Amino acid sequence: MIASLSLILLCQLAGEVFVRGVALPIPGPVIGLMLLLVLLLARDRFKILARGPLQQDGVENASRGLLAHLSLLFVPAGVGVVQKLDLIAEHGIAIIVILAVSVVVTLLVTVATFRLASRLMTRNGSAP
Repeated sequence: MIASLSLILLCQLAGEVFVRGVALPIPGPVIGLMLLLVLLLARDRFKILARGPLQQDGVENASRGLLAHLSLLFVPAGVGVVQKLDLIAEHGIAIIVILAVSVVVTLLVTVATFRLASRLMTRNGSAP
């Protein structure tokens, strides 16, 4: 389990180093996640790679363990909110309005994207 967690963190570190080295506007953990995905796909295709933390379901079990305790990662955010209660009291209405507007905009963009994708898939599916 330690080796599998180390592999996950190593992929995240590699993604972060790559993003900072190339100056990409993408979060490093996203690149690290794609690297981990490539490693897992390669492990399934080439059995010789199924060694160490990649053997059997090591990474999958480690990730399940992380997900089971995901709520612990919200503790620092909660502490940060409590430390800034004076700012929240001062700008609370603005924060609520911005959150409400961003939720509505996100929903509208999601619906528009879904409708566009649905239209494109219908058009491509009906073509001979």
